[in-house]
Amino acid sequence: MKIIKHLLGYVFITLMMISCNKGIDPITEVAPKPDQSAPEVNITFPVEGKVVRSSDEVATVTFKLIAQDDIELKSVVLLLNGSEIASYTSFKDYRRAMINYDYTNMTDGDYVLTVNVTDLTGKTASQTVNFKKVTAPTYNPLAGEVLYLPLDDNYLDLITGNSMEVTGAPTFVEGKTGSAYAGAADAFMSIPATGLLGGEFSVAFWYQLNPTPARGGILAISPVGDSRNFGLRVFRENSGDKQNIGLNFGVTEAEVWMNPFVQIVPEGQWMHIAITISANKATIYVDGQVVLETETTGPIDWAGCTSMTIGSGAPNFTYWEHFSDQSLYDEFHLFTKVLSAAEVLGLMGTK
Repeated sequence: MKIIKHLLGYVFITLMMISCNKGIDPITEVAPKPDQSAPEVNITFPVEGKVVRSSDEVATVTFKLIAQDDIELKSVVLLLNGSEIASYTSFKDYRRAMINYDYTNMTDGDYVLTVNVTDLTGKTASQTVNFKKVTAPTYNPLAGEVLYLPLDDNYLDLITGNSMEVTGAPTFVEGKTGSAYAGAADAFMSIPATGLLGGEFSVAFWYQLNPTPARGGILAISPVGDSRNFGLRVFRENSGDKQNIGLNFGVTEAEVWMNPFVQIVPEGQWMHIAITISANKATIYVDGQVVLETETTGPIDWAGCTSMTIGSGAPNFTYWEHFSDQSLYDEFHLFTKVLSAAEVLGLMGTK
């Protein structure tokens, strides 16, 4: 009886298998496609020109990359300053590898990261990025401070850890404290304005004026077009053997001019400029002293202001020849609050 039951069960399973496979084509072997394309590699961190900031003199930096091939990867090799630091020859996905490599001995200096990728047929791809590691003590922002650029041989904002986008070929020279940004023809720094603008606004920085060319943009947070009822513009213009430095900003229904707020004969001297604007008053300090004040009918209207540029009027305030400024900049602070006279004096003496 048990034998009959087993035979019936076997017949039932066989019939089920035949039924399930009815109408399905038999599996046929498909030859692999020829490897026609070279592999690809993309280093996602660090990016070209990145300044890696750490409070540790010897830090761990994670290199991130993606390598892929149309058929199969054979190897991925990482080199730092020409020396191999890691090699991969097996991959979970043989066509695409996402690699995070922790380099644990990163000291201050300039580095070149190179990634070489090879596929099964010997085709190769390579990418290289240049970056810099710096030790920067943890910075505690002042009240209302949203951006701080010490400009010590890098363009790093110590509050967000992000770097300014740099256009052209500016340099660094001896500054008021440490090094300073030195402008050049067609050069400037820029950053998205998100999180930098509010109903109250203040900026403070050290500045050494270069009168060549005759005009230049110093700070521009300006919308597209030539309406000056929105945003803010700081600029310089020649006046005989002197230079006028002026300010213009918009309060929706009108524009406010404070031009010039200082007139100087350029002699290679550093000056400290601080501008602080509320809904009813704008005050400008030079070297810690009030040089000009004016009442306003409202706060700055930032409509259409999507970016901030330092060292030029670009991209939206280049009319009237407010192009790149070749002057020196150091210790740049930005606030979404009104600065007091004491706070301005404090900024002049701190780093």
